Amino acid sequence: MIKVMWFLKRADHLLLQVFLKWWVEVHALVIVGVQKNRLRKYAINLRWPNDTLPDKPPTEIDWDGCAEQWFETEADFEAVYGPPTPGPMRTDAVSYVSRRARMVVRESLIQTAYA
Repeated sequence: MIKVMWFLKRADHLLLQVFLKWWVEVHALVIVGVQKNRLRKYAINLRWPNDTLPDKPPTEIDWDGCAEQWFETEADFEAVYGPPTPGPMRTDAVSYVSRRARMVVRESLIQTAYA
């Protein structure tokens, strides 16, 4: 299983609520629509609105959320993220995202049991 993790920071002119609404209600639908034949699972982890760090003001939080995309095979991953081509995801995000980072990982699921 290959997982792609995207870390996003909203554009400076956007309120957190506006950014999160766009991510869930607009951008996520674009992602799923374009990648649905290759994408095994897609999750968005949104920053808790009151989440702050003790040594930073709320305006200096590094990321506003993280998206996770799971691909069953390397072929599925390469079909989505192979040679770079401008597409609707990039165009859609330009006015909403000030900064982004990507990490591609091989997921190792650790099973735990809770009473």
